[in-house]
Amino acid sequence: MGSNPDFVQFVVDQLADVGDISYRKMFGEYALYSEGKVVALICDDKLFVKPTDAGRDFIGDVVEAPAYPGAKDSFLIEEQLDDRDWLGRLIRITTEALPQPKPKKKRRKQT
Repeated sequence: MGSNPDFVQFVVDQLADVGDISYRKMFGEYALYSEGKVVALICDDKLFVKPTDAGRDFIGDVVEAPAYPGAKDSFLIEEQLDDRDWLGRLIRITTEALPQPKPKKKRRKQT
């Protein structure tokens, strides 16, 4: 179905105080980045945050679901979307808990 760009912008606006937040359209859906790390996906106008132990401790009673068919479960965030402070803390916690992305390999030129 694909997510509505207005919903994506709403989520990004909610995270304005977090810092380096960006997003990228991928296969009709969106990846949400914090400090260069993929911290969440937005699929079918729903926010799925990457699961971490620290995030689980922060959320408490967590709802998990796959962002798309065949995906691993992520934290499904629905009711807390309007709480900027809570959502910002979750994204900061998730960012800190995730490892740095691996450097991309340079492609060889084809001859």
